[in-house]
Amino acid sequence: MSRRNAYVTDLRTLQAECTANFVRLDRLLGDTVAGERVELPLASHTARFGTLHLEVVERAPYTTVVRVFQSGVLDDMIDAPRMVVHLYHDVQMAEVTDFQRKRHFEGRYRYPNAHMHQPDEKLQLNRFLGEWLEHGLAHGHDTRIFETP
Repeated sequence: MSRRNAYVTDLRTLQAECTANFVRLDRLLGDTVAGERVELPLASHTARFGTLHLEVVERAPYTTVVRVFQSGVLDDMIDAPRMVVHLYHDVQMAEVTDFQRKRHFEGRYRYPNAHMHQPDEKLQLNRFLGEWLEHGLAHGHDTRIFETP
């Protein structure tokens, strides 16, 4: 019986994904401030996919915290994905720090494990964010919502 090699974290790939996500979020958020939200209705020529929400929770000189979630036609049937993303301005990277209210993801996990995380869970979450943001950039229609105190 052959034993699989342990997963080794690919830091270059993870850093590249986080850097690309920073650029994507920077394009989508622009100069929004804490308390503001960007809503992107997602649609093609024939279908509506819901709305991608980007809510700036906190903005500081070196970091920004953004809550990302989607609402739409399946809200009554499924629990829509939700994540919290930290943007680090000094290194121009954005990292998923919370997904579905689970926090602090390790660079790698033993598999199998009690929480059913994949060995490269952190990379997969950041890739998912990248695909989600790319979808928003390709199919979203920006409507800025400004929160009032």
